[in-house]
Amino acid sequence: MTAAPVVEPFDSARFRSVLGHFCTGVAVVTGHDGAEPVGFACQSFAALSLEPPLVLFCPGVGSRTWPVLRRTGRFAVNVLSGEQRGVSATFGARGADKFAHVEWTPAPSGSPVLAGALTWIDCALEAVHEAGDHYVVIGRVTALGDVSDGRPLLFYRGRYTVTEDEQPGEMFTWPRPDDWF
Repeated sequence: MTAAPVVEPFDSARFRSVLGHFCTGVAVVTGHDGAEPVGFACQSFAALSLEPPLVLFCPGVGSRTWPVLRRTGRFAVNVLSGEQRGVSATFGARGADKFAHVEWTPAPSGSPVLAGALTWIDCALEAVHEAGDHYVVIGRVTALGDVSDGRPLLFYRGRYTVTEDEQPGEMFTWPRPDDWF
């Protein structure tokens, strides 16, 4: 007879600490409801599929921005540059008009594209899945922005960081581009 496994109480602080060792990029997901722009800072963004072109992001269930994006069915993901820590902090906070001091232009969907972003991805809402205290939102890519040579804003171990300056010959490249997304 096999004994039942002992289940230890889950330590959410340790979970956060361990997952904080996975470096992520920082993005701002934006939308426009026809009256005003909305947006929030997001670390949980990823490419999902090339065919069809899909991306995903994960807003919290308590997000005040997510219901607006869901209603409109359109959003843009702005990939932040290393110089946009202040933009990330603004869009990561609740309260004041997040667009008061940020220049932006509309993407084809009307969603804000933030000045200074490395690039942007315009999307139509494809699917939403409940996942614990977040949603997994899948967007079908409808338009892409130009790319910048700037360095990305990264989040690692609870802090912002950027990549080191690298010489082009020193940068790691994947030997088979069709194996890596």
